[in-house]
Amino acid sequence: MMKKLDLHWQVLIAIVLGILFSFASIQFDFIQFTKDWISPIGDIFIRLLKLVAIPLVLFSIIGGIAKLTDASGLGKLGLYTVAMYLFTTLVAISIGMGLTQIIKPGNKIDTEIAHKNRLNYEIWADAHQIPIVGNQNLLHDPTLTQEINRLQKEQDKDQSWIEQNLKNAHKQKNTSLLQYVVDMVPDNFFVSLTETKYMMQVIFFAILFAISLLLVERIKVQPVVDFIEGMNEVFLQMIRLVMKFAPFFVFCLMAGTFSKISTSSSELYSVFKSLGWYAATILLGFALVIFGLYPLLLRIFNPQLSIKDFFKHIKAAQFVALSTSSSAATLPVTMECVENKLGVSKRVSNFVLPIGATINMDGTSLYQGAAVIFLAQFHGIDLSWWAQLGILFTTLLASVGASGVPSAGLVLLIVILEGAGLNPQWIAIIAPIDRLLDMVRTVVNVTGDAMVAVTLNRLEKK
Repeated sequence: MMKKLDLHWQVLIAIVLGILFSFASIQFDFIQFTKDWISPIGDIFIRLLKLVAIPLVLFSIIGGIAKLTDASGLGKLGLYTVAMYLFTTLVAISIGMGLTQIIKPGNKIDTEIAHKNRLNYEIWADAHQIPIVGNQNLLHDPTLTQEINRLQKEQDKDQSWIEQNLKNAHKQKNTSLLQYVVDMVPDNFFVSLTETKYMMQVIFFAILFAISLLLVERIKVQPVVDFIEGMNEVFLQMIRLVMKFAPFFVFCLMAGTFSKISTSSSELYSVFKSLGWYAATILLGFALVIFGLYPLLLRIFNPQLSIKDFFKHIKAAQFVALSTSSSAATLPVTMECVENKLGVSKRVSNFVLPIGATINMDGTSLYQGAAVIFLAQFHGIDLSWWAQLGILFTTLLASVGASGVPSAGLVLLIVILEGAGLNPQWIAIIAPIDRLLDMVRTVVNVTGDAMVAVTLNRLEKK
């Protein structure tokens, strides 16, 4: 009898078949059928995972902390968790920005296009009274008057598709640092349960509730602890049921996603070709983080764990992350992998991973730092070291507030661009392949979550 394929292989095959199906739907002109009847099934998969994610985070954090004999060990675990996540994120941003400066993908364009891009930048900066970086000053060239007038009219065209992202970005940019702390505290806990963007509020409530449980005499709260543990098991079982059908859902998700990118094969191929250097730079950065940074940290802090075994045991979570582009949606699968296959205790897993799904955005931050440098190069802007340092720390702070849902990084990228004095509407340049890179950067995020959980589990045992 043929041995049944492991889940991660089934998901990988489904990803490939879904992509091939999307190309076939474009080639043979049944793309509308794919969008109307295949894509919605993939959306159902995302909804099911999100449905389980929030209650699972709530009950897992409470259950994990409730296993402590007292609250004294919680502070140290929390400090190590946040410090580890911020460190890996800082290194990831540096890798992304460094690679972009070395490879310079934004400079690999024709001279005519580079001239037009630079002129577009100067027109935008002059209109918004922003100091122009560099000494080209093409706006003062009288021979370009006609071209400048034409480009100004093009910039005035309706950009309604980006207005909502700009609105969200301005709100994020104008928020003070202390306001982030205020926003973590829910004023209505039941509202916080409605969307994954309120995950930090759910985590805050769960920690507060669990600490309160520890401070009450155990015999009085034991029924509550038993209820919490029972609910946690129920939601874990729910995710197991959903994952039984994961290959089918993933096939539909991939087919729908790629079918929405373009309406013709020629356009799709053109998009990949024009942004190829940029995408290759980002993917190289992702590879250095996954296969360089994470194994190095595991070797330092967890030498007895085989790197090969680590990657083998988290494959299922990586492939689900690749298909869903959501750290929050992948969280239940990540918890299953690190607990059942890597031997991480439930107490560490239930505390570290939900926080990681919210604040650990190594892949997203690498992409954002690299994207800003690329867009600057693309428009003939040579950023100073001080400007790049500002981008690095702005990206680090923005990543903490990133939501673990698809394309959340695109909104935060607007904040970073505006902070660097660049046009936020430039995200339209990289938007066509954002969904594709979003898939891979979510794999980086989830792998980082698992690495930190394994590392802290080892440190806790010591």
